[in-house]
Amino acid sequence: MKPITYAQPPVELPLRTDSEPVPAAGCGVCAALATQRREARLRGDHSRASDCNVALRIHPHPEGAA
Repeated sequence: MKPITYAQPPVELPLRTDSEPVPAAGCGVCAALATQRREARLRGDHSRASDCNVALRIHPHPEGAA
């Protein structure tokens, strides 16, 4: 197979449109992440706000917790 030696069109990724993660009620870690996210947005640090969203999504909670 001959390698491609010419320019290819750019890959277009879809814009993520799902809602932001909601902190679990009563979880101190989730509350802290939500506070950090809000403060990052106020500073215009959208990268840090996105990092907080990722951390909120993957933060584990015991089975049956909010």
